Amino acid sequence: MAISVETFFLSSDNQGTLQAQIQQMIAEGILSGRFRKGEKLPSSRRLAAHLSVSRITVTLAYTELLANDYLTSRGRSGYFVSENAPVPPNFTPPQRGEETVDWSRAIGQRFTGGKVLEKPKDWASYRYPFVYGQTDPSLFDHSNWRLCALQALGQKDFTALTADYFDQDDPRLVEFIARNTLPRRGIIARPEEILITLGAQNALWIAAQILLTQRRMAAIEDPCYYSLSDILQQSRCHVAPVSVDLDGLRPCEIPAETDVIFTTPSHQCPTTATMPMDRRKTLLQHARDIDALIVEDDYEFEMSFLDAPSPALKSLDTDGRVIYVGSFSKSLFPGLRLGYLVGSEAFIREARALRASVLRHPPGHIQRTAAYFLSLGHYDALVRRLREALKERRSVMQNAIDHHGLTVAGKGVFGGSSFWMRAPVKFNMDEVANRLRAKSVLIEPGHHFFHGSEQPNHYYRLGYSSIPVSRISDGVAKIAEALRL
Repeated sequence: MAISVETFFLSSDNQGTLQAQIQQMIAEGILSGRFRKGEKLPSSRRLAAHLSVSRITVTLAYTELLANDYLTSRGRSGYFVSENAPVPPNFTPPQRGEETVDWSRAIGQRFTGGKVLEKPKDWASYRYPFVYGQTDPSLFDHSNWRLCALQALGQKDFTALTADYFDQDDPRLVEFIARNTLPRRGIIARPEEILITLGAQNALWIAAQILLTQRRMAAIEDPCYYSLSDILQQSRCHVAPVSVDLDGLRPCEIPAETDVIFTTPSHQCPTTATMPMDRRKTLLQHARDIDALIVEDDYEFEMSFLDAPSPALKSLDTDGRVIYVGSFSKSLFPGLRLGYLVGSEAFIREARALRASVLRHPPGHIQRTAAYFLSLGHYDALVRRLREALKERRSVMQNAIDHHGLTVAGKGVFGGSSFWMRAPVKFNMDEVANRLRAKSVLIEPGHHFFHGSEQPNHYYRLGYSSIPVSRISDGVAKIAEALRL
C-alpha cells in the first residue's frame, strides 16, 4: 500500500531548511505509526510537485533517511519504509484517576510568583519593539557562527563534543577569556579563578548560594535587575535595598552589617548609570571597612560606544574582595546562555563543586563553538558592528525623545542599549504598555525593577537593540501620544 502524497505538507512556522523539514516530517510519520513498515513513499518527483520544492531537495531528504535506516530503496520501484525503522511503542497509558496529592502542602519551597518581565514570544512581529536584550538578526553573524559550530563537530574536537568534563570547562574558552576578554576590563586571572556558567543569571545564583545564608545580609541596588531579587529570596538571606542616583549605587547608604554587595557599576540595571572612578574607590574602601564582599555584574561592558569603558571594579581590587560576573548573552545572543565567574581560587573551587552537583557543566559543543567564534576574530567584528548600529540608533532615539518632550530618568555615559524613562506620576505604565501593544508598540514597564511593596508605576524602559533605525522616530511618537492621552 502506498502512502498518499496528500499526507505531506509544509508549514510556514517550521524551522530549518526544506530538506530538514521533509526529513523530519517523514521520520515523525514513521515514529508515530502513521507510516508502517513496507509502505511505499511517493516518488521524489510527485512529492516535490506536491510541496512546490525542487526534486533534488526531496531526493536529499530521502537519501539521509536511507542512511539512517528509516527508508529502503528497491531499485526502480522507489522508496519504502524500512523493515529496520524504529517501531512506535505499543503502549496505552492507563486511565488517569483523580489526583489525591495535596500539592499546597506537598510543595516545601515555592519558586512561582517571582518578578517576571515577560516579552511576547512574537515580539519580532511588532513594528516598534522597544524591548531589551534581544538579538537583531540583521546584525548577527549567523554564517560564521554556523561554521564555528560545524568546526566544533569535527573529529578533531570529538572529545570536546562528547566528553563529560564533570566540574571542568573547555580549556580553549577559559584561555581566551583569561588572555583576551578579562584584560580589556583590566582584570588578570588564572584559569583556576574562572568558571563558565549558563549565563550571568546562573552566575549570580551560584554566588548567592555560596556566599549567603539565612543569617547574612545582601545589599542590592534599588532599582535593580528584577531576577536578582528572586535569587536572593531563594537564599532566604536578609536584603537591604540601597537607592541609586545618576552615578549608580550610593556606598554611604550600605548598612554596616552587610555581608555581600551586589552592584552593576558599568551600566546600572536598569537606569544605565555609570559609576565614576571616585565612587568605585569609595565603594571598595567601604566594603573593606565593613568586611563585605562585592559581586560585580558587568553584563553590558561590550556595549560602550560613546567613550572607552571605565576599568572594572574587579581590576581595582587588591585583596580579592570582588567577584566578577561576565556574560556573552548581550553581545552574542540571549539563547546562548553562556557567562562566567571570576574570583579567588577558594571561591571558584566551591562554585565549581556547586555547579557540578546541579548541572555538571555547560554543554561542551557550545563552549567549543564559542571558543572558535571568539578566537577567530568573529566576535570582535560582531561587537564593532553592534556598537556602530547602537550608536546610530541611540542618536536617533535621543533626538526623537527630545522632540516629543519625553523624560529620560537615566542614560548611560558610555553607551548601552536602552533608555530608562520616567512618565508623569499619574500614569500607570502597565496600562500604557497594554494600550501601546494594540498599536504594535512594545515597551517595558519599570515597576518590576524596584524593591518592596510600594513600587512606582510611572517608570519604563525603552530598548533599541532590536528595532530598525527607520522606525524609531515613529515609535517614540506613538509613545508620546499615549502619554498625552
